[in-house]
Amino acid sequence: MKASERRILTTHVGSLPRPRELLAPLHARDSGEPHDAAALERQIAAATAAVVRRQAELGIDILNDGEYGRASFATYANTRIGGLERVMRPPGHIARPTRDSLAFPAVYEEMRKMFGARRALTGRPEDAVSLVCTGPITYVGHQSLNADLANLKAATQTIGAEEAFVTAISPTNLEMYFENRYYKSEEDYLLALADAMREEYKAIVDAGFVLQVDDPRLITHWNRVPELSLQANRKFMEVRIEALNHALTGIPEQRVRFHTCYSINVAPRVHDLEMKDYADLMLKVRAQAYSIEAANPRHEHEWRVWKDIKLPEHKVLIPGVVSHCVYQVEHPELVAERIERFASVIGRERVIAGTDCGFATSRAGDEVHPDVAWAKLAALVQGARIASARLWS
Repeated sequence: MKASERRILTTHVGSLPRPRELLAPLHARDSGEPHDAAALERQIAAATAAVVRRQAELGIDILNDGEYGRASFATYANTRIGGLERVMRPPGHIARPTRDSLAFPAVYEEMRKMFGARRALTGRPEDAVSLVCTGPITYVGHQSLNADLANLKAATQTIGAEEAFVTAISPTNLEMYFENRYYKSEEDYLLALADAMREEYKAIVDAGFVLQVDDPRLITHWNRVPELSLQANRKFMEVRIEALNHALTGIPEQRVRFHTCYSINVAPRVHDLEMKDYADLMLKVRAQAYSIEAANPRHEHEWRVWKDIKLPEHKVLIPGVVSHCVYQVEHPELVAERIERFASVIGRERVIAGTDCGFATSRAGDEVHPDVAWAKLAALVQGARIASARLWS
């Protein structure tokens, strides 16, 4: 994995705003609905080439395919995991309250209605179907995965990027998305999911790319389960990290980066799990680099945590220095300051400038308007250049 040896390298979390014409067929494919498969594959290949070229032209050093072959960072797994069955959700299904929705009930109810209206505008009604595990878990996504890898490989052949990465979902998140009705214990289910995802992880690394494991649930579980104690939450995390490390068995640590975040919840949040309460556990993930939120207003101060928690010498941090949860485009000088803070506590060579989260992860459409997302990435690149000039002066 590349490090910032001569200057601060830049990257992002993975999900970039998709062309509008891709959204409907991608959602149809990932939901098992009718679509023109051949036409979609042609669209994906062309769009991937374009987004790789745009990242390179902008100055992003460690880039990816924008996740253009997927409807979202999570639902793509719907068609890659075998042993699942589609079932109807009970009428009137309501998501469990979170610590923050209980703290701000009026705000979250208003946002729920707005989200429903957005779904209606984009032609995506609330899903009435869930996927549940009713048989042995297997990996069946080889064809789709190979197509994504081939598209990225072709797109990067003529691009002078430092490195390319590919994202993949963690077993922890699949456990949440797909209810278990087959395995006798949650540990058995987790290990089955880990064994399945190992096939995807290994194929990504074998293709010559850096693997990024996406695991927002690792730190959002605390908010999702209000009755949980901090001790019980840490135990939850330990078990899931063990399962992920099982999935990473045999994969070189230096080819893996790990991303966790507070999801796409652009809403009032006062109950996020604090970094001081999980950083030591996160560092147990068998990865060389860790991508974390460090720019949103709830977490920007947490760079100081790394004064007390020693980052192992061979590890790298990818702090978010631009945020997905505010529409203001960060000034490059602020981006540079954020980079320099981390460099001051862990060393310049072990900082890669990134983003807090993906820019396009919602079924209802882009969370961040494409124009804003690309402007933020431009500010990221400009800020990294300013910081590099100071840090290597």
